[in-house]
Amino acid sequence: MNPVRVSGIRIASPLVAGFVWAFIWLGLGTLALSVLLYSSSMQETKLLSWVFGVHGAASLAGGFTSAKRSGKRGWYIGAVTGLLYAVAVVIIGFLSQDIGFDARIGLLGLIAALAGAFGGMLGVNAGSGTNPRRL
Repeated sequence: MNPVRVSGIRIASPLVAGFVWAFIWLGLGTLALSVLLYSSSMQETKLLSWVFGVHGAASLAGGFTSAKRSGKRGWYIGAVTGLLYAVAVVIIGFLSQDIGFDARIGLLGLIAALAGAFGGMLGVNAGSGTNPRRL
């Protein structure tokens, strides 16, 4: 297993690498949504589907990274990465804004798990094909 380098820091665990990349994509998606809100007449009340899209894209990227690093069981590693990402987002939201538990949290978990699993399937097959563990 080759470690991932993020800003000079080496990450050896595939799951942690996927988790870090998921939050990097979350930051980029949040920045893009902020620019969209600022530059258009869109209201914040119409933003929920965009937010779920950003979370899905972040989970997909995290699942892709973790499964590519792992080299095996892509859908499983990706789904676990997505679920851990969703749990972390819910915990951060609960601690920072005192959100309550409702159906949106279940939907977030489902979207994150499915997108992470799909990203994991793509990531495990995106290797160079010469991975000795897969031969």
